Amino acid sequence: MPHSLPSLNALRAFEAVGRLGSMTAAAAELHVTHGAVSRQIKRLEAHLGVALLEGPKQALRLTPMGRELLDGLTPGFEHLEQAVRRVTDDVEGTLDVTCLGTLMLRWLIPRLHRFQAAHPAIEVRLSASDGPLDLERARFDVAIHVDGAWRTGAEVTPLFTERVGPVMAPAFHSGDRPRLEAMTLLHTATRPHAWRDWAKAAGVGLMDLRGPTYEHFYFLLEAAVAGLGACIAPWILVVDDIRAGRLVAPYGFLPSGLEYVVLRPPRSSRKAALFRDWLVEEGERFRQESAPPEAPHATSRSPG
Repeated sequence: MPHSLPSLNALRAFEAVGRLGSMTAAAAELHVTHGAVSRQIKRLEAHLGVALLEGPKQALRLTPMGRELLDGLTPGFEHLEQAVRRVTDDVEGTLDVTCLGTLMLRWLIPRLHRFQAAHPAIEVRLSASDGPLDLERARFDVAIHVDGAWRTGAEVTPLFTERVGPVMAPAFHSGDRPRLEAMTLLHTATRPHAWRDWAKAAGVGLMDLRGPTYEHFYFLLEAAVAGLGACIAPWILVVDDIRAGRLVAPYGFLPSGLEYVVLRPPRSSRKAALFRDWLVEEGERFRQESAPPEAPHATSRSPG
């Protein structure tokens, strides 16, 4: 076998075919033609003196030697990309951030001016994502989500623990805790069992949990502010409304069991690291400045 290294382009073409499973997919990723990929692999096989792929054109598979080569090439190219990124990566340009929709509107955006003041050369481009994240197909640099709501590995940084409780417009609260059983209970499609889970955790009895359901959490909170009823809400989403007097929380807040985290896909940029660090600082600032009121001592009796 020749001792000289084969062409880097040929190695890259083979790695893409082996990883993606087809020459067509590899050609699309490398922005070349199917024929160019095929020629590179033939040259690589001739250089090495071994067969790397076998089977019909529409169902190519790796030979044992091809599998062994691929196992070394994929991490090798990843290390090369990381080394180049460390040298060339800068802290300016666009940063794509995805976040739970209501959290973005009610917590992230009101605080984002502090990051932009510290890093004016970085343009933060926001998008909302409330469903599970597939990081293999991720098109973002940083994500803010709840713990466990993704399918593949990522760098995970804890942000804060969620606490929830009933909130309502001030008109329903005149000094004593209002009777929840006498109120309209508002629900959201994204957390259909929020009232049941809170009542169990709080040790209170709510016999009738029926009430209107809103498609998005943001609509639910707006309905509560408008006086349409009471809803279960995370402290982080209503703290500004409570401070402004638009909502009250006479029953306090209890841990929901959810954790908010910051996610970064593998091989993310320095800009993403800066934004993650800023989010952690903001999370700590929030915990220190905005401690939620504790829930009253649990009771098995009906609230009110």
